[in-house]
Amino acid sequence: MTIHANGIRWSRGSTSILDGVDFEPTPGETVGLIGPNGSGKSSLLRILAGIVAPDAGTVTLDEVPMASMRRRRIARRVAMVDQHSDTEVDISVRDVVRLGRIPHQGMFGGDSGADDRAVLRALGDTGMSTKSHRMWHTLSGGERQRTQIARALAQEPTELLLDEPTNHLDIAHQLDILALVAELPMTSFIALHDLNLASMFCDRIVVLRAGLVVATGTPADVITEDLVRVVYNVHADVVLDETGSYPQVTYRRTRTGIPSPSPR
Repeated sequence: MTIHANGIRWSRGSTSILDGVDFEPTPGETVGLIGPNGSGKSSLLRILAGIVAPDAGTVTLDEVPMASMRRRRIARRVAMVDQHSDTEVDISVRDVVRLGRIPHQGMFGGDSGADDRAVLRALGDTGMSTKSHRMWHTLSGGERQRTQIARALAQEPTELLLDEPTNHLDIAHQLDILALVAELPMTSFIALHDLNLASMFCDRIVVLRAGLVVATGTPADVITEDLVRVVYNVHADVVLDETGSYPQVTYRRTRTGIPSPSPR
């Protein structure tokens, strides 16, 4: 089993951010959350991580409501990498990754051997082993993202949540990070702006618009010319790649706006 969202509603003040969100991914899938700015992607991730409680509806983990679970129990299963992850303290890569072991430590500490093995494995999985003694502020943007993902992996989660993990990275690092995540043996939820990256690396796509789920399914089923026009207010050509594996989006340059339909 994995995380399920059932009728999630959440508002900030008088503004509705999420309005009746439902989805049930298959364990082990890489799920892409796409939609325009302000569609609710980041808010949904924070609710799925148990950081924020919804106003209505339930998030379940293995059919158990998260609201009934202790924070430490959730943190042993669910890891999140925020798009603004940073630190003002200049600590080493290894020490950042070791922070992921906090949920596994009790009042008298934890199993230091298990902690060491988890940290080493996470560093290896993210290609950061040779940089483990580097200091945080000497790292490139791509190296920082890898370090934060390694920190999340050190938690040994079964679900991984990432909010715009490719933000501010060059194309090579974007492909590198998403290939890494897609190969991990866990359920991953990734908020993305780039439809082509979502199409290439995600098994399932959930499209949000104005806090509503307007489409869900495989990239080939969901990412269509009509959807790009309706959801993003943009003309685009969508064709399958040369192997027929996933759709590719080519945007058309135009100054002609398209009236946005009602979100309902």
